[in-house]
This record gives sequence, C-alpha cells and structure tokens, in this order.
Amino acid sequence: MSNESIDNKNTGLFIERLTYDTGRITRFLNVLTENVPDILSGIGILFAIFLIDKTSFLIVLFSIIIRTCIENKRATKVNVKDRDYRLKKEKNNALISEITHGIKDIKMLNSENNFLDELTRRVKDIRDTNYVKQDVDRKYIFARNILNDFFVLLLTLFLTYEVINNMLSVALALVVMNYQISIPNFIVAIGGLIDRIKDFNLSVERAFLIHDDESFAKEHFGNIHLKKVKGDFVFDKVNFAYDSSLVLKEMSFNIKAKEVVAFVGKSGSGKTTIFNLICKMYDVNDGVISLDGYNINDLDKDSIRGNITVISQNPYIFNMSLRDNFKIVKKGLKEKEIIEACKMACIDEFINTLPNKYDTIIGEGGVNLSGGQKQRIAIARALIQNTGIILFDEATSALDNETEKEIKKAIDNLKKDHTILIIAHRLSTIINSDRILVVDDGKIVGDGKHSDLLRNNMLYKKLYESESFEK
Repeated sequence: MSNESIDNKNTGLFIERLTYDTGRITRFLNVLTENVPDILSGIGILFAIFLIDKTSFLIVLFSIIIRTCIENKRATKVNVKDRDYRLKKEKNNALISEITHGIKDIKMLNSENNFLDELTRRVKDIRDTNYVKQDVDRKYIFARNILNDFFVLLLTLFLTYEVINNMLSVALALVVMNYQISIPNFIVAIGGLIDRIKDFNLSVERAFLIHDDESFAKEHFGNIHLKKVKGDFVFDKVNFAYDSSLVLKEMSFNIKAKEVVAFVGKSGSGKTTIFNLICKMYDVNDGVISLDGYNINDLDKDSIRGNITVISQNPYIFNMSLRDNFKIVKKGLKEKEIIEACKMACIDEFINTLPNKYDTIIGEGGVNLSGGQKQRIAIARALIQNTGIILFDEATSALDNETEKEIKKAIDNLKKDHTILIIAHRLSTIINSDRILVVDDGKIVGDGKHSDLLRNNMLYKKLYESESFEK
C-alpha cells in the first residue's frame, strides 16, 4: 500500500478491518451452518402441508413471504446501523493507539483528563450507536412476533372452517397446526441467514476496500532486479508535491557510489522528501530518479529497499532481546557477525555493561535506551543488513556532544564500503563529507565541500554561522 494512503488513513481503520472484519468473514461458513438445518426442515414442512391441504399451504406460504420481507427490511436497517457502529469503532481504536504511543507527551502536557474525557465521549457514542442498532432489531422482532400470532390465528380460523364443513378431517387439521408450530423457527432461520449474508457482504466490502478502492492506492514497482547495487543516484528535473503543495521543484543532482553526501537546509526545504523518494516511499510527479543507471520505477522492491537502510532520528527498536533485534534483520546470523557489527557501531561496550548483555530485553520501541544508544543499535543493524546505501535522517540532531562523537565515529567506520547520505541538523557532523548539497525551497542551491560552500554560498554560510553562534 502506498504511503499516501497510509498518511491519509487512521490506524484504527487498519486494525478494525484487518482483525474484526476479516474475523467476521472467516466465521461466515461456520455460523451459516446454524441456520441451514432449520431452513431445510422448514422447506420439508411446507411440502408436507402442500400435500395435506393446498389452501392452507397458500396461507402459510403467504405468511412466510410477508415475514421474510419484514426480516429483510430489519436486516437491512440493522446493517446500516452496524456500518456506522464499525466506523466509530475505527476512530476510537485510532485514538487508543495514539494515546498508547503518545502517553509520555500526554503526561508532560498534563492532558490525561482531556484525553480521558475524549475517550469516554467516544465510547459513549459507540455504546449509543450500538443501542440504536439493537433497538431497531428489537422493534422488527416484535413486529415479526405479532405477525406470527396473527397468521397462527388466521390459519386456526381457516382450519376450523374446513373441519366444520367437512373439507378436512380433524386429524389432518391438527397435523397442519402441529407443522405450523415450526414455521416461526423457519422464519427466524431465514432472518438469520439474511443477517449473516449482509454481515458477510459488509465485512468483505470493508476489508477488500483496502485492496480495491482507489483511496487505498497500491505501491507500484518494476520487474528489473538488482541483487547488489553500487549506489549511483541521479535526480533529473524531479518535481514532487504532497497533495497540492509542491515540495521539490525541478530538482537535479547526482551522487556517485561510495560517496558521503550531506543535505543541509532550513526546515521544510525538502531534505526528508529526497530520502522518501530515494526509497520510493512516494512516486515523483515529474522527472526521473535513477539508481545505477536504472529508473527506480523499473526496479522491483527488493532492488530498492533491499539495498537501502534508513537510520532516522528515532529508530524503532523491537521489544525483544538485543540479539533478536539483530537476528530479525538477517537469517542465519552468526554471533561473530553481531559482535563485529556492534563494535563498528560503537555500541558493543555499552551492551556488555548490561545485566544480560546481548540477551537483555530493551522494551517496546527501545524505551530503556537513550537516543544515541538506539541510533548506534540501528547502525549495527544496518551493518548486519549490509546494504550498499545508508541514509541518515537527522541522526544526530537531538544528541549531546559526547554521543554525537560516537555516532560520527560509527559513520566513519561505514565509509569506503557504502554510499552514505546524511540529512544534517548539526553542520559540525558533516563538514568532512565528500560533498554537501544545500537545499532551499525544493531546489539545490549549493554543491561542494564545506570550505568551498563557506566562501561561495551565502545560505550555507548563514546556517553554519548561526549554529556556531548558538554554541
């Protein structure tokens, strides 16, 4: 699924549709079998009544048609309410997910009560919607039961008339009445079948909407496969916009394999967008991005993402042991490979101070680690993954000077064997890069080494002097 689709949808939608709705679909056949025996039994009873007395059969058949229409209308209205109920559950699940991930910020903002009030309001809204759905169901069931009694009375009066006028024996009349007792179960079974079908259709519609609807656009890749890339990149007059806001404007530059290239610029200038496009998280509006001479639109997914590692400002560390965090990156990983990668990432020494060393469970999202420790673990994972291209997205922006030195040392260990692209918040971390590209308003306005840009590029000089002044 494309990132545009994910950006525009809430997490509750995916949780609800990929768990609850798919669960309803898989249970359909099992639940369906509950209604089939009663329906088959009802058909047999109708046939028996037809053989005994055709007029009684017509009365019973007419009653079944009327009550089935009532059941269909009930199921349709309940289905409409159920659709609204599920949409509200999606939004509530999204809020719960956001509260879970943002609990620390919520506490720091002293907003626990505000979020609790909002969650309570949504839960009450879901409860009320469910109550309305059940109320509609109860009203139609009440009407169905009244109709059942009415048709029983009508059939009783008609059979009495036939017995009095010797048109039917008492014994056969009693048989028909005895059969009539099972008709309500037949109607309930039909109603249940209609419920199941409508519920199944709604669940399928909601679940497969993720796959089929245009608002859930799919990612598209080519068929060319590159097992190992060199790391040559070319941006040729690339335009890109989020919705209608143009972010990159006729952007052109090239990067040679094994270069260390940094991107600097003011916030919002388009630096992170460049990385997103390199990883094909989004498709360009115009222009071409090439990797090793191939248009990335012609390459398959593994050729792009299997050869690129992104280390962000806050990399996600999984809630498992450190060793398992590394093993999940590469099958058949040896202990020697883990230790070597961690040494190069300058994190081995810290790991060996932990009570259980590499077997230490570090909590969901790496909650028990500092920012610098998480980034060095992410660098170790990159080394284990052994991709030819490594992207550092603001990797040192929130670190203290000592930790920053460790990260710089880890990056130095990656040089010569990898193409390294760095988005830098602190210019001090990238002054030794092979090249520095200055980005402003979606365009490259400077390209060169640190010393050259200080002399020839006013924006870079201003950014560098501003940082120096802050220090």
